[in-house]
Amino acid sequence: MLRNALLYLSNQPTVFKFVRNNGLAKKFARRFVAGETAEEALDAVRALNEQGITASLDLLGESVTNEAEARQAGRDYIRLLDLIRERNLDANVSVKLTAMGLDISEELCISVMHGVLDRARQHHTFVRLDMESSAYTEKTLQLFEQRLYPAYPENVGIVLQSYLYRTAADVERSIQLKCRVRLCKGAYKEPPAVAYPEKADVDANYVRCMQELVRHGNYPGLATHDERIIREVKKFVAEQKIPADRYEFQMLYGVRRDLQEQLVKEGYRMRVYVPFGTQWYPYLMRRLAERPANVWFIAGNILKETFGRRR
Repeated sequence: MLRNALLYLSNQPTVFKFVRNNGLAKKFARRFVAGETAEEALDAVRALNEQGITASLDLLGESVTNEAEARQAGRDYIRLLDLIRERNLDANVSVKLTAMGLDISEELCISVMHGVLDRARQHHTFVRLDMESSAYTEKTLQLFEQRLYPAYPENVGIVLQSYLYRTAADVERSIQLKCRVRLCKGAYKEPPAVAYPEKADVDANYVRCMQELVRHGNYPGLATHDERIIREVKKFVAEQKIPADRYEFQMLYGVRRDLQEQLVKEGYRMRVYVPFGTQWYPYLMRRLAERPANVWFIAGNILKETFGRRR
């Protein structure tokens, strides 16, 4: 029930207008979001790099409403790639195709993405196409395979979500293409017609897909905070004698920082997904819906900090 409520709230712009000006809400958000500006996000990346953790920066914002917004989003990402290079940070970027104009025009989206990927190739870096709801899965994968990956095979990759029934087949296709994949569970509310409704089935599919990607894929990113699944990864790579430089773990900014540091100490590669920007509210609601226990954990820490300063 809490998960459904959070997902509903993530789509309410009137609520966002209220909470963005609320100091307590902003404090709550800063656990998961690196700030509203590129400067704040880059400072967060620097701190992660100093801990031996790489990053993937995401300028928050999904479906834009006109061509000007889409082209501005593309320019923002090009500038972000320039700043990463100028500051010698170990980071790449993640983009959503709806932020690049997909809902307006496929050709507009491809045009904007070519500009971003041209700059990524110039800087010898990488752009991950974030996966959105299942309504966009087929189109995202189609544009990736037919329009983007052929021209930029070293600079662009995709995300696959284990809660979708189709993902095992998409994993096999990605292995054939030799493209880079981030595997996650998925954070959107999906109908049982397209996604596993039970967590146990989502987890089991994640493990199956993980095994295929680690064994046969091109440097997969294993995005999970689930300690049981992480143990499965460790066990599998040990059994298969797969070296740690063949894959990486990925986690969200502000989630299980203790586990991130522990994995780095154990010699595993870790990349943290660092979101920033003014559109933090929908992102925050989906992240909390993905793991509702975070609501109570973050709220408790915020209250302690707030009352501690008043003493």
